[in-house]
Amino acid sequence: MSEQKEKNWLERAGGYVSEVVADLAGHPFAQMGLLLICGLWFIGGWNVGILTAALSILAITLTQMVLHRQNQREVEAHRRDVGMHAKLDELIAATKRARNEFVAVEEREEEDIVQLKDEVKEAIEESPVAADPAIKDTAKKAVENAAEELKQEVRKKKGDPKAARKRASRGKR
Repeated sequence: MSEQKEKNWLERAGGYVSEVVADLAGHPFAQMGLLLICGLWFIGGWNVGILTAALSILAITLTQMVLHRQNQREVEAHRRDVGMHAKLDELIAATKRARNEFVAVEEREEEDIVQLKDEVKEAIEESPVAADPAIKDTAKKAVENAAEELKQEVRKKKGDPKAARKRASRGKR
């Protein structure tokens, strides 16, 4: 939010317009409406050059608006992630049985994260609570998912191209 206050009124207005238009353009009714307009244009026999020019301009403009909206969502998601990590760090630090090595684990090297993950999986195996196979499998999957997310976070901070491709593919969904 503080970033929003630093922008001048023109940037804020443009951002607002981008948000609204990107959200509207992504709606299925808007897409169907555009197809209907194109179909009627061809049936009506009007000049296709005008339609082509209009669609080209619309495509470029909408692309920029959607990218702006996606950027905003990524900033918001990053802020939430940082907040969640802070909460988890506080819980780890406050819990007597928790191991403090997990505080800020996302800042560590990938090998350290993998080693901690393996240690947690071993602890799950040895835990009397994990006698039930369903509980054991659920705990293992949770550890695997958390470790994968931490690996991706480490790669993102290092600028790993493999992680950048993964993030880009997630954004396409």
